[in-house]
Amino acid sequence: MLTHPKIDPVALQLGPLAIHWYGLTYLLAFGLFMLLANLRLKHEPFRSLQGPGAWSRKDVEDMLFAGVLGVVLGGRLGYCLFYKPAFYLANPLEILFVWQGGMSFHGGLIGVIVSQIWFARSRGKPFWQLMDFVAPCVPPGLGAGRLGNFINGELWGRAADPDLPWAMVFPQSGTAVPRHPSQIYELLLEGVLLWIVLWLYARKPRKEAQVSAAFLVGYGVARFTAEYFREPDAHLGILAMKMSMGQWLCIPMIFAGVLIWVWAETRDDTAGRPAAR
Repeated sequence: MLTHPKIDPVALQLGPLAIHWYGLTYLLAFGLFMLLANLRLKHEPFRSLQGPGAWSRKDVEDMLFAGVLGVVLGGRLGYCLFYKPAFYLANPLEILFVWQGGMSFHGGLIGVIVSQIWFARSRGKPFWQLMDFVAPCVPPGLGAGRLGNFINGELWGRAADPDLPWAMVFPQSGTAVPRHPSQIYELLLEGVLLWIVLWLYARKPRKEAQVSAAFLVGYGVARFTAEYFREPDAHLGILAMKMSMGQWLCIPMIFAGVLIWVWAETRDDTAGRPAAR
């Protein structure tokens, strides 16, 4: 049985300035996105697009800037709305206290979608083409975020069999109960496995919106599965049908992905599209 090493959440202290590991994992996430997005520029159909519809590194940089705003604003508002609505309605100013923690992936996803709708319109790019470009570049950043959760010793897992070789005690939980290191499960499922699947899936000719749909379904299934090993939020616990809030939020995401994929399959948008290489 392992014990969480209780890593100092502050990676570097420069006088009054504290640089946190969690902030560094966000920077890592954005850096990974830039790396993968620049590789995507060399993939079809983006490589062969000409004229006003052509993609460039500048597009990637501006898209990332808009996405960062969407992640931060949407993630914070989503957490306040989905997980502690009563508290934040009573204390609205604390919505701004981001240093106290509290971000929601599903809220961040909504924020990113809104930011990319704006970006697509401002650049005259088809929305689904843009989202298909983005989708395979996102999972490694999600994995970086889960690494940050593990370093902070937060969002620990449910109680595990003490004989499980990687069962881990999280002193931050206030107990000596061996638990699943669910942050690592999510890193592997949402960050590694989902990236491999989407990257390979997107390398073949697909109809517009199908890569985006695959992301919604893939993340929804990965997160839904991981939630069985993750300790539910103490103030929410297990909700209806013995599911956590995270699982309930994944259900509409999975259904939306399936519907978008089927809708895209009925559209004939591949005529004349360059073949993937």
